[in-house]
Amino acid sequence: MSNMFTGIIEELGQVERISRQGNVVLLGIKASLVLKDIKIGDSIAVNGVCLTITKIEQGILYFQVMQETLSLTNLGAIRINERVNLERALRVGDRLSGHFVTGHVDSTGIIRRKDYLGGNLSFEIAFPVKFASFVVSKGSVAVDGISLTVVSKKSDTFSVYIIPHTLNNTTLNFKGPSDKVNIEFDMLLKKQ
Repeated sequence: MSNMFTGIIEELGQVERISRQGNVVLLGIKASLVLKDIKIGDSIAVNGVCLTITKIEQGILYFQVMQETLSLTNLGAIRINERVNLERALRVGDRLSGHFVTGHVDSTGIIRRKDYLGGNLSFEIAFPVKFASFVVSKGSVAVDGISLTVVSKKSDTFSVYIIPHTLNNTTLNFKGPSDKVNIEFDMLLKKQ
């Protein structure tokens, strides 16, 4: 069985290093909270993408990222000093607070709107229409690794509300219209 995550972000990391090593990119991310109880070979979700730790040095986690992962996710456009969502993989016996997330991004989407509707912050996100059957109102979706509930859906967009805690503790605080986000659709809907 592959690693599982919950979509509950543990901390915001900061990109410290990006360097090419042959066919892979070495990505170094400064972290603190997720450093507890981890070792080389463990998995961390970075903006919802499951990556394997290849080195830990002076509070920086290093990952070797393949070109395919860079081209299929928003990690390909990441820059030094950018903030990223981090979550350690679930362990047997952990509480599940979000929903089951695999860290295998299905698609990227584009934020179309960031508005306050009825006093609540809402993001409208466009996604490829071929995934429309995986999006349902009141269903779960992971956006940059964040477990969210779909409020409404159109043929190629869905909307989610963001509570202040989520906004203040994830990369959504820094994102707005035209920004690219990673999307993982609910695995239970993909099984149908």
